[in-house]
Amino acid sequence: MKSSRNPASAPQVVSVDGLRVHYERAGQGPTVLLLHGSGSSLEGFEKVAALLSSSYDVIRPDLPGFGRTGPRPDRDYRVRTYATTIARFMTALQVPHFAVAGNSLGGNIAWNLALDAPEAVDGLVLVNATGYPEKSLPAGLRLARNPLLRPVLRRWLPRSATERGLREAVGPKSAIVDDAMVDRVHALTSRPGNRSAFVDFAGTDQPDRSGEIERITVPTLVLRSAEVDGQYFVRDIPGAQERVHPDGGHLLPEEYPDWVAAAIADFLHAEEEQR
Repeated sequence: MKSSRNPASAPQVVSVDGLRVHYERAGQGPTVLLLHGSGSSLEGFEKVAALLSSSYDVIRPDLPGFGRTGPRPDRDYRVRTYATTIARFMTALQVPHFAVAGNSLGGNIAWNLALDAPEAVDGLVLVNATGYPEKSLPAGLRLARNPLLRPVLRRWLPRSATERGLREAVGPKSAIVDDAMVDRVHALTSRPGNRSAFVDFAGTDQPDRSGEIERITVPTLVLRSAEVDGQYFVRDIPGAQERVHPDGGHLLPEEYPDWVAAAIADFLHAEEEQR
């Protein structure tokens, strides 16, 4: 979908599924939706969005349970529910067609969206995405699944734990984890209801839809870090392309935003030329 929006980004809110979904939107051109991972927020794609907004209408929401959007009243954190909410979010913004890129959980939501609303999704970019049952879990999710720690984590999370989780999520050559980043992530994680939402999300029984991935017909680009579990998206999605970063960690859009933005732009431009 073409947009004539102002290039400047501005925080906005729209009501969807009983939530006040916070998002930022900037740029003009075909629409690209960027979905962050668990424990993150729309800032996870901030630098990628700035690079893409010269050619695209870029939309970044805070997913339910995270950032400024906060917890779902119904505490339903199944990935397919996320995909339904995001589809309704784009309908509320009157955007009938868009490309979607997602990191980690955001990638899982993105491919579920491509399965459930293929008529809306023009292109799919999976950045260190999840969705196969054997995917290894980050330390934060493992802790939140511990029945002894769950009540504590709902009320309290030390800043040191936030910093440790961020350092474990980046590649060995990354220097992005500084005090400003730790303070930002910890402050957003500590917003009312977010810690409990994360525990609820971690404890949610996620139905396995990986057997359906081969039914995705949307043009797909897989971006992953060499040291991150790549799963099987390239094998299972017909015609999927892949690019591998040699040094990135799990937070590839924050560690190497230039590389991610260029890969997305190249992919979308090629798809636009074919249409």
